[in-house]
Amino acid sequence: MEPSIGTIMRATLRDVEKIAPLFDDYRAFFAEAGDGQARSFLNERLAREEAVIFAAWLDGDAAGFITLYPLWSSWYCRRIWFLSDLYVAPAARKLGIGASLVRRVAEYAKETEAASVMVELPRSEPHLAEFYAKLGFARDKVFELARYC
Repeated sequence: MEPSIGTIMRATLRDVEKIAPLFDDYRAFFAEAGDGQARSFLNERLAREEAVIFAAWLDGDAAGFITLYPLWSSWYCRRIWFLSDLYVAPAARKLGIGASLVRRVAEYAKETEAASVMVELPRSEPHLAEFYAKLGFARDKVFELARYC
């Protein structure tokens, strides 16, 4: 079944072909590394269950994605999700897709009883602090990171 308009779903290996071009664009923009490694990287992370990826779909095409990696907190004896990547295709921006993906991550953190969701904010993108703050993230009182929960 093809995802419907505006659907956010957890990605599987079957979705890699549609997500990989977005991942390459993301890497080219942020890391200047548009080297075509996305397909193999995503396949490996999903096959080994080393990442959780949610994708936003518009008209059957991947319009954005968000990537989580599992960490563990010794302090809380619970999982922490590291929100590593958030990207929305330029043509799909201003539709609320990024915020919807972050909200889905917050739901997933609750579903998996995580202690928190951490996100690194690139200094080159200062507007992201406000974006995440509007979605419930705040600076951690102990560590230099942003967290949700």
